[in-house]
Amino acid sequence: MNSVINLGLFSSVFVTLFVIMDPPGTVPLFISLTAGQSRAVRKKAAWQAVLVAFGVIVVFAAFGQQILHRLGITLPALQCAGGLLLLLIALQLLTDTAEDPVQTKNVNIAFVPLGTPLLAGPGAIVATMVFVQRANGSLPDVVAISIGIIAIHLVMWLTLRFSGVIMRILGENGVLLVTRIAGLLLSAIAVQLVADAVTDFIKAG
Repeated sequence: MNSVINLGLFSSVFVTLFVIMDPPGTVPLFISLTAGQSRAVRKKAAWQAVLVAFGVIVVFAAFGQQILHRLGITLPALQCAGGLLLLLIALQLLTDTAEDPVQTKNVNIAFVPLGTPLLAGPGAIVATMVFVQRANGSLPDVVAISIGIIAIHLVMWLTLRFSGVIMRILGENGVLLVTRIAGLLLSAIAVQLVADAVTDFIKAG
């Protein structure tokens, strides 16, 4: 199986993007931003937001390396910056200090703020670019990253599509608990990224 898909990398990609994009945590935000809308409108907003996020992630996954090369940025530098950024996001999840996105007048909320920066934010973009950099064109790694990205966006669509049901099942306390756990996991991932970057810097001299 590992000759076709790197299962370890797939799980890393899925879990990392899951805790960054935080599907359960988007439920109350999605409900508040689509309050007063019909069921059909909310359903349309759900798939549009996920489609926008998927497009943004794919673009950076495909062309992120070229962007880094032109800017003269190394992988350890990206890992360190991404780790620090993810740590800030994790602290916001743990301390509940993140500001809720607000709807901009005359702008489709499926694009802004749902699609980006709520779903495809800086943390998800940086994490995806780091995974692609690590793959180095290996087919099993590329397949793992691709399926991981598709899987997390499928989960995100299902979460938004059935947000009302999920909110009723989990309740506000349940959503808060999942968000705190996601923040804890994300902080560990962030520290590991920074540690790996420091190690690479030392090895490079």
